[in-house]
Amino acid sequence: MTQSPSSSITPPTPLTVTQLSRRIKAKLENDFSCVDVEGEISGWRPHSSGHMYFTLKDENSQISAIIFSFTLASLISSEPNLKSALKDGAKVKVRGSISLYSQRGTYSLIVKRIKLAGMGDLMAKFLELKSKLEAEGLFDASRKRPLPFLPKHIGIVTSEAGAVIHDMCHVFERRFPSVQIRLYPAQVQGADAPVSLIAGIKYFNSNPWADLIIVARGGGSFEDLFCFNDEALVREVASSIVPIISAVGHETDYTLCDFASDRRAGTPSIAAEIAVPDRAELISRLNDFSRRLSSSLRSKGDNIIQQLDYASDSLSKALNLVLERSNTKLNDLSRRLDLIFKSQRDSLASRFNNCQELLLRTLILAEQRAKTRLEAVTRELNLLSPYSVLERGYSLVTLPDGRVVKSVDRVAVDSDLAIKFADGAAQVKVNKVLKQ
Repeated sequence: MTQSPSSSITPPTPLTVTQLSRRIKAKLENDFSCVDVEGEISGWRPHSSGHMYFTLKDENSQISAIIFSFTLASLISSEPNLKSALKDGAKVKVRGSISLYSQRGTYSLIVKRIKLAGMGDLMAKFLELKSKLEAEGLFDASRKRPLPFLPKHIGIVTSEAGAVIHDMCHVFERRFPSVQIRLYPAQVQGADAPVSLIAGIKYFNSNPWADLIIVARGGGSFEDLFCFNDEALVREVASSIVPIISAVGHETDYTLCDFASDRRAGTPSIAAEIAVPDRAELISRLNDFSRRLSSSLRSKGDNIIQQLDYASDSLSKALNLVLERSNTKLNDLSRRLDLIFKSQRDSLASRFNNCQELLLRTLILAEQRAKTRLEAVTRELNLLSPYSVLERGYSLVTLPDGRVVKSVDRVAVDSDLAIKFADGAAQVKVNKVLKQ
């Protein structure tokens, strides 16, 4: 049987993944053993080892980069300004080589030299807006409000997915489990994030339920967190009626929301710790305060009792001294009064006797004068009295009612008259009336 030509060709032996990775690694490291690249730093993060991991990017692409600790130390030693200048958003020119990490099949740029080439576009926008809002006073410390010491209700504006909300709730449960939490699920990355975050802040401001708002998000690159630099969002944070804690990214990350908020927290978990006190610590402090207060009250009470005892003794001695002096003064005053009263009594008695004698002489003289006057008046009355006329032979005619008859016109025939003489009277009846 004739074999076909293809049946005589032996198929190639396949490479293992390790073999392929080694070939790629050798190719990359050989072809790109020394490259100069310009780009913008993003995700600048120190490692515990001292190595620095970051991303070098432009408008369309990015590549992972590493500066080993000994290289970074050498670069900073020769150019000290690099230490503060190397950060997210900085534009740099680097020289290095490409290396493949075979276990993961990823490649990185191993940086040997690095120089500043300018500021990144996002960082420029960040600083420009920061300068503008700062000039308006939006970040002034004077407009920041104090956080409530013990809020009952806390509104959280963050993503409902991920570890952030769970980590914060864990902290709340550990520190103060009775606090009530309400989540407003919002987008925390991308072009639509500012609108979503603003809606969450407005929700808790229009609803009087919340005592405190926390705007939170986990770590990320400078680009990932850039939505928290949106001008409308920053102004909404600054104008919030309810106090706001901004907790975006990690300790080294700063956004404009951090500057506009009433308090910045390095991480969402730190924000939860700032928001509520530690209940166990509060109880311990209250117990300690109670003990110190009781001890202080007992000490003050003992001190007051001692002072009262001392004051009582002093007062008793003072009263006794006052009483002794008062008795002495009273006795002296009594003696002086007795002398004064005796002198006054003798003087009044003498004056009374003199007045009595004077009054008696005055009464006698007045009695004599009155007697003499009475005799004179009596004589005058006797002279004027009609009865004295009767003694000279005249008589007095009166009507029955005692009225004196002074005219014949008052006498009528058959009327009764009384005629009074010096030694008696007679009743007569008129028989005839004669007029002259």
